[in-house]
Amino acid sequence: MTTPTTELRALLEHRSFVRFWIARLTGGFANQMQAVAVGWQMYALTGSALDLGLVGLVQFAPSLALLLLVGHVADRYDRRRVLALCQLVDASATTTLAVLSLRGTITPHAIFALVALIGAARAFTLPTQQTLVPALVPAALLPRAIAASSTAGQTAIVAGPALGGFLYAAGPAVVYALCATLQIAASTLNATLAIERRVPSREPTTLSTLFAGIGYIRRRRELLGAISLDLFAVLFGGAAALFPIYARDILYTGPWGLGLLRSAPAVGALTMALWLAHHPIERHAGRKMFAAIALFGAATIVFGLSRSFALSIATLVVLGAADMVNVVVRMSLVQLRTPDEMRGRVSAVNAMFIGASNQLGEFESGVTAAWFGTVPAVVLGGVGTLVVAGLWMRWFSELKEVDSLSNG
Repeated sequence: MTTPTTELRALLEHRSFVRFWIARLTGGFANQMQAVAVGWQMYALTGSALDLGLVGLVQFAPSLALLLLVGHVADRYDRRRVLALCQLVDASATTTLAVLSLRGTITPHAIFALVALIGAARAFTLPTQQTLVPALVPAALLPRAIAASSTAGQTAIVAGPALGGFLYAAGPAVVYALCATLQIAASTLNATLAIERRVPSREPTTLSTLFAGIGYIRRRRELLGAISLDLFAVLFGGAAALFPIYARDILYTGPWGLGLLRSAPAVGALTMALWLAHHPIERHAGRKMFAAIALFGAATIVFGLSRSFALSIATLVVLGAADMVNVVVRMSLVQLRTPDEMRGRVSAVNAMFIGASNQLGEFESGVTAAWFGTVPAVVLGGVGTLVVAGLWMRWFSELKEVDSLSNG
């Protein structure tokens, strides 16, 4: 009889996956610490909510511009080298941030330019990571490998922002230097992975194959509904870009408080992920996804109105837990209802939508905060998420009626 313990032991026997897992963890730590340092430094330089939002916009723009190319690369080239190269580019930009900060010559324009370069590199990273895992382990161990990989990512999201916030006391250059070191380590690990399952040969590249991922999602209404629901719900409800303002001007903490605010949603997400690992969603998946989105919107409203640091942290934990239910349903639908030969292109479209919801959402938050004020912007965003949930239940009844995630 196969047990979770024996499956875990079998997974650990695949050294390349272990290296991939460590790379996912170290790279995730670097990304999260870097986000804290960039946010706090930008707000310290400009004091502008709009500039905080622009950080998200310039990081998202390359993902949109490179959408078709990302899927093509993920499906046709050595994913190890693609991932390693992207992380080296990320490390180079982060090193530049460290040097400019150490010299005291950092400017908002320099941050925008370097964040755009980082965004271009990361446009390839997420879909490549997702499609690389099946090549590292046998098919029988793939569900356990995906779960383990997700755990590494969530662990980094939980601990990385807090560590970055505490280290910022020594200066942004210290945070950036550590981030660059971790990114180089992750790149080295990924470059040395051994492929156990070769990706089958693909059809010649044509305009049709480049757009195949978009076309497939349009034909599968439940996939289109799930991906677009996440896009617009988080686009309106995401408030992470305004955390520096909450930390300094509303909750009256320092960089450490900003780190904890950024970590709190991940604590809820990781807790929910562990719960779902033992109590998977077996029935009424679509309805549970809509309920989770509604809870996400309600939690956003409470966070926006909170003046208590403890209440804000607790609310963000609930928000993160609700978002994890949404993530599990959406990712399960995308992975299980997509043919292997198209998984890179479909994952690239999905990754672009994720980037839009997070990074473009940061821009939306910055703009509305500049227009209406920080608290009204967050509250309106939460209300917008509730409206989106209601509209999508009506417009995408196919998603609402999804019962089992595994049925294609």
